[in-house]
This record gives sequence, C-alpha cells and structure tokens, in this order.
Amino acid sequence: MVRLVGVDLPRNKKIAYALTYIHGIGITSAKQIVELANISSDTRISDLTTEESIALRKVIEESDLILEGDLRRFNGLNIKRLNEINCHRGKRHRNSLPVRGQRTRTNARSRRGSKKTVTGKKK
Repeated sequence: MVRLVGVDLPRNKKIAYALTYIHGIGITSAKQIVELANISSDTRISDLTTEESIALRKVIEESDLILEGDLRRFNGLNIKRLNEINCHRGKRHRNSLPVRGQRTRTNARSRRGSKKTVTGKKK
C-alpha cells in the first residue's frame, strides 16, 4: 500500500490515474509529476519500488501545489469570505443554490435536493 500526502493510493491503477485520488492533483499535473520522478507511465501502484515511491514523494513535496487539507481549508475560507461580505455568490452558497448563473426554474436538482411537493389551493 502506497500512502502519499495522507491518501492511500489504489493498488491496481496506473500511477498517473492513482495520483488523481489526491485532492488537488488532476490528470495533467499527475502526468507531469510522474515524468519528473522518472517513472514509466505504464507502471501500476502495486509494481512501484521503494525508490520510486520515495522519488514520487520528493517531487510532490518540492512542487508548489496546494494539496489535500490545505486546499480544502483554502476553498472553505474563500466561501466563508463570500458569505461574510454578503455578496451575490455568498448568498447563493448560503442557500445551496447554483453559484455560477445556471437556471433554477428547472434543473439544478442535485444542488437543490429532491422535489418538495406543494399542495395546490382548491377553488
């Protein structure tokens, strides 16, 4: 089991795709990290040697990426700031509505939750 930055990487995946399990590393930066560590992109996590895992850890530490807890904290503080200054985006975050201008009359179900039926008035 390989553990990097506090995340257990899945054993059976290729190394570039396994690195994307770390919050803050996408596929592009994962491929760059693998290239900098001089590891074959076809290598699976279960086939990594200790030297290769040490090289990976070293490359990740030397990179200027913000990862895992620090990134989550950074994003949380940004959302908290938007809420405190009471801007439009902050209000949308607060009410669990789409923030980036999507329509909500229809769609937006994943953000708004399941439908709440309202009984109609009888005439």
